Amino acid sequence: MSLVDSHCHLNYKGLIEQQDAVLARARAGGVSAMLNISTRESEWNDILRLAETHADIWASVGIHPHEADGHKGVDSHKLIDRATNERVVGIGETGLDYFYNHSDRAQQRASFLEHIVAARETGLPLIVHTRDAEEDTAQMLSEEMKKGRFSGVIHCFTASAAFAQIALDLGFYISLSGIVTFKNAKDLQEVAKWIPGDRLLLETDAPFLAPIPHRGKTGEPVFVADTGRYVAHLRGIEFDELAHQTSANFYRLFSKAIP
Repeated sequence: MSLVDSHCHLNYKGLIEQQDAVLARARAGGVSAMLNISTRESEWNDILRLAETHADIWASVGIHPHEADGHKGVDSHKLIDRATNERVVGIGETGLDYFYNHSDRAQQRASFLEHIVAARETGLPLIVHTRDAEEDTAQMLSEEMKKGRFSGVIHCFTASAAFAQIALDLGFYISLSGIVTFKNAKDLQEVAKWIPGDRLLLETDAPFLAPIPHRGKTGEPVFVADTGRYVAHLRGIEFDELAHQTSANFYRLFSKAIP
């Protein structure tokens, strides 16, 4: 059994203080690869350094929508330049977050567009964060797809079934986090049952969103197994089958990563 945590933040507070132990627990728990996600430019060097040091850790470069106001100088050219590193396998996370509005919405959309351009130019998947912004996210992705194809994933999916279908129709993958195990996530659980098996990914978004039975604790990549078991039960398949399926999907989407 081999699992991939397709989205975690190993350099964030809560994990970085015990990074070696966190990685050891993940490996002992069957996690064979982790994608360490960047959210601001100041993280890029450290995230790349970690990926260059560990064969089972990959990196992304991007600016979270919360950080868009402070990164107006990060355009597609800068993203493309950093993505030449052999350990960078994705662009993001990027997207739109209208729940917190930590950055101006127009600036979020401008930043999102630069990431889409970078994903198209590099051929690397776009890692999309969207919260309370389904309509604008769907519109931007759909309009930009007409200008030239690009691949991607809706990470930590919590949106509607209708948005899930739009994303799938665009060729995107959908990634489920520990939220799917929460008791109040009934709608998400229904979506998790019908996502096509060849478009499904698992993630922890660690150190956030620890799944049941770890809810309230600091999230870790090893917890991806708990989410995987829950999703396998929802879908009526064996856990090993889901683990194999989602790992294969990860390497198909993030094709620059080597198993």
